[in-house]
Parts: sequence; C-alpha cells; structure tokens
Amino acid sequence: MIKEWATVVSWQSGEALLSCDVKASCSSCASRAGCGSRILNKLGPQTTHTLSVACDTPLVAGQKVELGLAEGSLIGSALLVYISPLAGLFLVSALFQALFGTNLAAICGAVLGGVGGFLIARACSLKLSRRESWQPVILSIALPPHAFRVETITSAEGQ
Repeated sequence: MIKEWATVVSWQSGEALLSCDVKASCSSCASRAGCGSRILNKLGPQTTHTLSVACDTPLVAGQKVELGLAEGSLIGSALLVYISPLAGLFLVSALFQALFGTNLAAICGAVLGGVGGFLIARACSLKLSRRESWQPVILSIALPPHAFRVETITSAEGQ
C-alpha cells in the first residue's frame, strides 16, 4: 500500500474533497546538483491535486488524512500510460514501413500509432478508474485543526 497525507478541503454527505501537494521524487537524493529531473520539477507549476474520496466519518476543512493506494493499481496505470503509446508507435510505424516502404510513411505511422496508443490508454483509464480496487482509501484520520491546543503556563515564582 502506498501512503500519502492529504488535507481536507470539504466534506459533504459521505464524500471528502481532499488536496494533495505535488512532491518532487528526487528532493532528498544525494545527486541533486546534477539531476535533470530536479531542474524540470522546478520549471513546472507547483500545483496540488484535488480528489474526492468516500468517507463516512465527518471531517472538517484543514484536517489531515492518510490516503492509501494499492501498488497494483499504480503499476497497472503506469504500464497503461507508458506502454500503450509506445507499443502503438512501434507497431504502426513498422506496419507503415512494411506497407509503403518509405521512411516518411514510417514516421507518419509512428505519429499515428503514438497518438492512437494515447487515446486507447485514455479510454481504458476511464473504465479502470471505476474499479473499487483502484480507488484511494482513507487509512487514518488526524485530529481536527481546532482540537489540538497548546497552552503556555508562565511561572509566578519570579514575581
């Protein structure tokens, strides 16, 4: 189970709207200075992801919850997103090369296959996203922001 903390934006009738911060995968790597991924992450927009998760427990805005996502769903969606366009690119490019025998046809086939693979991945992801096993679940709920209070008591001995 992959775990991540999220912040509650709102809760209404058993449905929690959660906000997750985008984190760079290489923020604590030893080779930060020469990492191309780190530079690309700095260039991109620093956004948050908003998602809706079923939750029977009433939640308040600002409350933290721990989300869990099954590894199988993450691996399956990554394979779908990366392999479908790549397979379409190679297969249609090879088909066009065999049919027409020119490099221009192979390039056109590669573009068509890549776009077609992307569209297939998009259609499949919509169907797969409805599976119960692919949905994030709330594993634990932290205290509401107003429930934790710190009081400082000053000592009267010095007066």
